[in-house]
Amino acid sequence: MKRALISVSDKTGVVDFSKALVELGFELLSTGGTKKTLEENGLPVTGVDEITGFPEILEGRVKTLHPMIHGGLLAKRNSDDHMKQIDEQGIKPIDVVCVNLYPFQQTIAKPDVTPEDAIENIDIGGPSMLRAAAKNHEDLAVVVDAADYETVLSELSENGEVSKATKRKLAAKVFRHTAAYDAQIAEYMTELAGEEQPERVTYTFELKQNLRYGENPHQKAAFYKKPLGSAFSIANAEQLHGKELSYNNIHDADAALQLVKDFDEPAAVAVKHMNPCGAGIGATASEAFKKAYEADPTSIFGGIVAFNREVDGDTARQLHEIFLEIIIAPSFSAEALDILTSKKNIRLMTIPFDGVQKQEKMLTSVEGGLLVQDQDSFTYEDAQISIPTKRQPTEEELAALKLAWKVVKHVKSNAIVVAGNDMTLGVGAGQMNRVGAAKIALEQAGERAKGAVLASDAFFPMSDTVEEAARAGITAIIQPGGSIRDEESIKACDEHGIAMIFTGVRHFKH
Repeated sequence: MKRALISVSDKTGVVDFSKALVELGFELLSTGGTKKTLEENGLPVTGVDEITGFPEILEGRVKTLHPMIHGGLLAKRNSDDHMKQIDEQGIKPIDVVCVNLYPFQQTIAKPDVTPEDAIENIDIGGPSMLRAAAKNHEDLAVVVDAADYETVLSELSENGEVSKATKRKLAAKVFRHTAAYDAQIAEYMTELAGEEQPERVTYTFELKQNLRYGENPHQKAAFYKKPLGSAFSIANAEQLHGKELSYNNIHDADAALQLVKDFDEPAAVAVKHMNPCGAGIGATASEAFKKAYEADPTSIFGGIVAFNREVDGDTARQLHEIFLEIIIAPSFSAEALDILTSKKNIRLMTIPFDGVQKQEKMLTSVEGGLLVQDQDSFTYEDAQISIPTKRQPTEEELAALKLAWKVVKHVKSNAIVVAGNDMTLGVGAGQMNRVGAAKIALEQAGERAKGAVLASDAFFPMSDTVEEAARAGITAIIQPGGSIRDEESIKACDEHGIAMIFTGVRHFKH
């Protein structure tokens, strides 16, 4: 008689799976809660302790870690020596293993979890059985996912055995599963130990969706999400309407989300190719969007718009007039949904802005490596502000400078933003020199630059940017300072009557 070892924490579908195995002539072996569940459903089950001759001990920590079990898992059927050895020890082979693990992820997701609870939910016997069975997958089928129950039963019913190809796929899934399980434990224990830059890092992500292609049609791509990752992320957004997201949509949506969350007042931001092309604030979402649109009515076409307030009917009517790929907001009113869903393809997405915004490490892949850094969460309120110029900024200029500083942090370097006190007027992004970025931003602002302010993501290595700003009519500047040639910029500002703020912190973004 063939034997199946069943020991699961998540019992979804396990009774039906086990019944089918019995009907196919399998003897069931099981432990603890799983054994009890199967017995309650009228299934004949042999306890593992009956096989090992040893009781479960240490509150169930030790029950399957025994040669009578692992010998049956690891013996190679095509090895006469292996089969002779297990026969001499009275060990019988195991043909199907169905195991899933203690709920470590669910445990650490609890807000009040203690280290003791977390550690107690680190499975030992389960991963050992899974790894043993997966290692010996040529001779047995190992199932870690209830989604595979039907495949295994179908092949057993039709062929009397599970095919080699399926057994290999199941084994590969097991090793992915145990690797992810261990990665979560390692991350938790590393944080618990307070180690910020350990000698090794291992992250795990779960497939959220396959993508039609990557940045370009010839590149394959998929979207993965981090288990227990920040709720305030595009990976955890709820899509209410529209086509599936593309690779570029996801990048742009993330950029829009990261910018709009920096505002407390009602705000709207428009993003194109991961750079903000417009940002506005106002008393309402409608007013904020009007300003974001007016900031650059050309570039917003085909872009992504994000709000930090509900989209109402008035706002939706404005949005409906232009072609957009995605609209993100905390919520949409019923009227807004009626208006916007008339466009079949537009994606409407909601994210809970009132939730806890978890600070995560930023991961950037390079060929053959991974860069890991903290998020750039530094704000104007965190800065050590100094004003080196003779003229101080007015209250209106100060409001505009703060807005420009929030936006420039999210613009690709070298970055310059020109703004009024409630909207951006020009954005210069991703240039190889700072004065080039300034010229683009000022040209976009045009006449609106007169009386406006300018923000730079990094210091001025020379005074040329100030000179360009002065010619355009800029009255105040915010920048990190710290150049060995700061005095040149300060002097130029004083000559033109421009107020300048130093923040002491740069916001490079590559």
